[in-house]
Amino acid sequence: MQLQEKIRSLPAVPGVYLMKDSLGVILYVGKSKNLKKRVQSYFYHFKAHAPKIKKLVHHVKDIEHIPTDTEFEAFILECKLIREIKPLYNKKMKNPNAYTYIVIRQKEGLQRIQVTNDPDLPGGQFKFGPYTASKSSVEGAVRGIQDCFKIYCNHSLPVKSPCLNHSLGLCLGMCLGGNAIEEYNWIMNRFIALFQGTDRSLYEEMKQKMLAASENCEFEKAVKYRDYIEAADFLLKKEKVMRFTEENLNIAVVESLSEDTFKLFLIKRSKVLYRGKFSTARKRQMKAKIKEVILEKFGEDEIRPAMDVSRHEIDEAQIIYSYLQSSGVKHLLIPQEWLEYDNPAYLDDALQSFLCGW
Repeated sequence: MQLQEKIRSLPAVPGVYLMKDSLGVILYVGKSKNLKKRVQSYFYHFKAHAPKIKKLVHHVKDIEHIPTDTEFEAFILECKLIREIKPLYNKKMKNPNAYTYIVIRQKEGLQRIQVTNDPDLPGGQFKFGPYTASKSSVEGAVRGIQDCFKIYCNHSLPVKSPCLNHSLGLCLGMCLGGNAIEEYNWIMNRFIALFQGTDRSLYEEMKQKMLAASENCEFEKAVKYRDYIEAADFLLKKEKVMRFTEENLNIAVVESLSEDTFKLFLIKRSKVLYRGKFSTARKRQMKAKIKEVILEKFGEDEIRPAMDVSRHEIDEAQIIYSYLQSSGVKHLLIPQEWLEYDNPAYLDDALQSFLCGW
């Protein structure tokens, strides 16, 4: 079948597509909620594409597709195939090793913020990330918070002379020593606690500054504080994904496929342990089977201590976290003690409520 015929015959369903060259080498792996519409978009309106896309399309001579029941499965399958195949154009369009970290290092009596691609910098006391955004994007977000609290000093250590940022009003005066160092470290401790999820006072203070500026009709200043808050939100959302994943929760998810059919996913950390379709025609048998699968899959998966999310997990972790926040699905967190066979009532009651309406 010719390439154009294959494109026209693609189904309008979720799935993954693999673009190949004349030798059958996979150049690019992508996913879509609508395979037909997405793949066609590469070959229509060609002039509007970025140079990398134009170059890719020029070399594509064949397309293979793998349909899935849900968009979520397409996302997960795409991650798996990219990791296994490492297609040329996926690497060109996104460097999988270019993850960014925020590292807090102690230097000359001050806790310094450093944005880096190396999570193992010597002297690092705290590490946040990895972030899939570019290093410049993370640096810009961090800089916004530093500007808001005037903790962006040009000097690397106190030298008893004001830095340029001090004259611009962006530095408390840590470069001059004295009480400014104590205030700086107090702000830095709150910065660290904010990213650890233990103290949101720094974030709330930013909101109060924005509100006060707006009430005083200082709208330019209010817009600046709004930008600072958006920068913090950008970073904190990623940290929330990390912490959620590190908890190693047992998660059951259901997504409707039709009026009388839904799909069940069992997820732990960034791993999908099970996926299966269920019909609501025989509800008692359906619920019994779901309970059996939950006890089997979560029971056989090893109980692991909380640990940092690795670079290899980050994409899957973000996909899973976003999926759980979407409106089209329901999810249930299952504590480990519910899986004990001498305590079945807890799981029974939770499933009864969870599956209500199916």
